[in-house]
Amino acid sequence: MKRITTLLILYVTMTISCSDPARMAENPFYSPSNLQFEAPDFDAIQPSHFRDAFTDGMQFHIEEIEEIASNPDEPTFENTIVAMERAGELLTRSRRVFSNLTSAHTNEELQAIQTEFAPKFAAHSDNILLNKNLFSRIETLFSRKDELNLSSYEVKLIEDSYRNFVRAGALLNDEEQGRMREINERLSTLTTQFSENLLQLTRDRAVLVEDAGLLDGLSNDRIAAAREAAVSRGEQGYLLSITNTTRVPVLTSLNNRDVRQQVWEASAFRGIGLDGGIDNRPIIRELVALRAERAALLGYSDFASFALEPQTAQTPEAVLNMLTGLIPSVIRNTEREAEKIISVMREDGVEDDLQPWDWEYYAEKVRKAEFDLDEAEVRPYFELNRVLKDGVFYAMNRLYGISFEERFDLPVYHPDVRVFDVIDHDGSEIGLFYADYFARDSKRGGAWMSSFVSQSHLTGQRPVITNVLNIPKPAEGEPALISFSNVTTLFHEMGHAVHGLFSDVTYPSQSGTSVPRDFVEFPSTFEEDWAIHPEVLSNYAIHYDTGERIPEALLERVIAARDFNQGFDTYEYLASTMIDLEWHMLSFDEASADINIEEFEAAALVKYNLANPVIAPRYKSAYFAHVFSGGYSANYYAYIWSEILAADAFAFMRENGGLTRDNGDHYRNQILSRGGTEDAMDMYRAFRGEDPDVRYLVIRRGLSVD
Repeated sequence: MKRITTLLILYVTMTISCSDPARMAENPFYSPSNLQFEAPDFDAIQPSHFRDAFTDGMQFHIEEIEEIASNPDEPTFENTIVAMERAGELLTRSRRVFSNLTSAHTNEELQAIQTEFAPKFAAHSDNILLNKNLFSRIETLFSRKDELNLSSYEVKLIEDSYRNFVRAGALLNDEEQGRMREINERLSTLTTQFSENLLQLTRDRAVLVEDAGLLDGLSNDRIAAAREAAVSRGEQGYLLSITNTTRVPVLTSLNNRDVRQQVWEASAFRGIGLDGGIDNRPIIRELVALRAERAALLGYSDFASFALEPQTAQTPEAVLNMLTGLIPSVIRNTEREAEKIISVMREDGVEDDLQPWDWEYYAEKVRKAEFDLDEAEVRPYFELNRVLKDGVFYAMNRLYGISFEERFDLPVYHPDVRVFDVIDHDGSEIGLFYADYFARDSKRGGAWMSSFVSQSHLTGQRPVITNVLNIPKPAEGEPALISFSNVTTLFHEMGHAVHGLFSDVTYPSQSGTSVPRDFVEFPSTFEEDWAIHPEVLSNYAIHYDTGERIPEALLERVIAARDFNQGFDTYEYLASTMIDLEWHMLSFDEASADINIEEFEAAALVKYNLANPVIAPRYKSAYFAHVFSGGYSANYYAYIWSEILAADAFAFMRENGGLTRDNGDHYRNQILSRGGTEDAMDMYRAFRGEDPDVRYLVIRRGLSVD
């Protein structure tokens, strides 16, 4: 009855407040979707709907917050914390869809709305987090949390709420809060601009090759795809797209060294204003300075200290201690890898020095020689749909007893998107899974998981989860043959997906992946290793044309080759991680200086002995989306930090029977279902029985320690 009354009050408030009540009936966001599990009705959603939904959504949300803040009754968990959890329904619903569209399938109209509303959203957040009366109620509950007879996860919700308000500036004076608002609005504008610039750079920096002969070494399907990519832009020739990282997959195959250099430089030197193009460096300088100032206002020496405090690592020093301990071993491994590469170059008649655009090309030759493994021989066994159904879905069924049933009746935002019902082992429906795997100009680079609807017992909602990748789309009529790197990414993102799908919590803000940033990559990285589990790999590695399973000998070579080139892989990752940390360990005074971006990066790499001229950082600052437009600022280390847990957890399962339901259910119950209801490391220890052992990370990456 209380829920019905709340909804009636909200409806009346919305009707009174809305300047044009008629649009409520026309706009699909003003009420929950009638589709299963409130899945977005993309057939009805138009870009124009977002402006009204955002404008009214913020107004309705603030009205709800004011009602909570001004409640004359003594603050209770129900009338304050739970009421906040229920508030903002319209805004949350519309922003979730918008966020996914602007990442996965944007256009000029959506980008204009994003630019317009980014600072408004920042101001809206501040209007809540800096509301003095609301904070007073939360502060009261925080001081009495042990007297309220609440569950442990409810106490944690109070603690997290209090911390979030304090970290937003609730304890600052009026003048300081005013400056905090200015900083937050400007940060939102800058990160939005950085993101939009990267999307345009990916398009602008693609390399057009006019002569097919220059593509010697690429497979026929890749050449056909490059041809179609050029045609789609009205160009003659073959278009080689760059990816979000410095590396570009075609570098492993292109025989023409000049073309390899052209592609690598197009990727590595984007975003610095070459030839009058987009220059992200002024954005970076301002972002770094504003973040440092924000941290200083809150009493922190630098932004990294502020950002890491709520993570499992807690301090920059803890991160540096772990990472710097890996560097000597990584350097030794890369030196050995380089020696082998140079040897093959000489055999190939190349007497020049090893260059960045040579590494992956000749590393592939070394891999082929050492493991008798040719990518062209392996790719026909990795057809996308079979990898998905007989690999990823198969592993999820063996571990958790779940199944995926494709459906074609739900509307999608792009024809390439697929939708699946997710069915539990007892036949009950868990939620929906959206799969959007092919690259396109309207999609940002990289791969990610997100949600259209998050699970919550309070709201009665079930999860609607999406995975997005950037696999090159094959030419019309050709099979989607993918690299083993793409295979691993499919498993990785499914790890995020089941973290959202298996969520079994009461409150929305504790749902699914609402865990520390350096813990959220643990479930995803953990799932990667099932991609090479012999039972799983043999089930999906089937030749797309002949239907033959991958030969046992080839299967063994694929698994053995997984550790190949790990020195290089780890080196380029650590280089980017250190650049991220160095930017965010600057004090406000240091960050306010007129910093030369290239010189700063070079100095950071020298500082940590990572200045190898032929191994570039995985991301340079000018296209480091994780840090300058995503949520990983001072947190890019999270991938390898989480990998320690993933490697340890996989070793634990392997020691206890491997791919079994008992193992899967234990992991699901202790980790995946609990969201942010407990301390992350306490959850891990409950699952594992002890602290993680870092040696499994070294083993997983195939790094020798001598």
